[in-house]
Amino acid sequence: MNMAKGIALALDKPIVGVNHPEGHIYSAWVYNAGDPVPPAPQFPLMALLVSGGHTELNLMTDHLTYQRLGSTLDDAAGEAFDKVARLLDLPYPGGPSVQKAAEEGDASRFNFPRAWLDGTWNFSFSGVKTSVLYEVQDLKKRSNGIPVHDLAASFQKAVVDVLFKKTMDAAREFGAKEILVAGGVSANRALRQTFKAQTEFPVHIPPLSLCTDNAAMIGAAGYFRYALGHVSELEMDILPTWPLS
Repeated sequence: MNMAKGIALALDKPIVGVNHPEGHIYSAWVYNAGDPVPPAPQFPLMALLVSGGHTELNLMTDHLTYQRLGSTLDDAAGEAFDKVARLLDLPYPGGPSVQKAAEEGDASRFNFPRAWLDGTWNFSFSGVKTSVLYEVQDLKKRSNGIPVHDLAASFQKAVVDVLFKKTMDAAREFGAKEILVAGGVSANRALRQTFKAQTEFPVHIPPLSLCTDNAAMIGAAGYFRYALGHVSELEMDILPTWPLS
């Protein structure tokens, strides 16, 4: 007897399989009991899912209805933050470390490349990561130290620029009413501020407590799946590359 079947029999309840990235998306529907109920995201919705393992754009036309437009061809954005943090001798996890260092840096000092991948909605962050590596190596040869704060700020700006522009362009192209940004990297202050500063689209970004992995987001996704009749088979197993659709 597999674990899912055993749990189902023990509880005499159906099993609802939840996709981890889908949980991040549904964190936008979570709010604290007693707080004012925030406006629910409205469809069609352009969802930017950005984390350590995923960077992708999905057009949501209804609950649990996704059209995947593009994804990263190499490193996820969060993965790039972790790798650059190691290059700069910053502690893990890289996202918060790079953000903290960037707050004291000059984001215009280094002009790191932006991979726009024109004609697609895909992302690529290996190039900017490699450019940071080459810059660090060159600086170490020419000086006794490296400007960690400026490197962090310039790298962060390059990543945020790409995430923001491609999401905005996709929202316009596909007629989205609103934008949703979710996943661990949605906790990044520069990314949040950039999206919130524009006034073209209402933007939904989960509170910081719900950006990283948490039980509430899985519960929210599970609720909508169950409410819409999406019950899993008892033979359900882990699928590492389970698509949102």
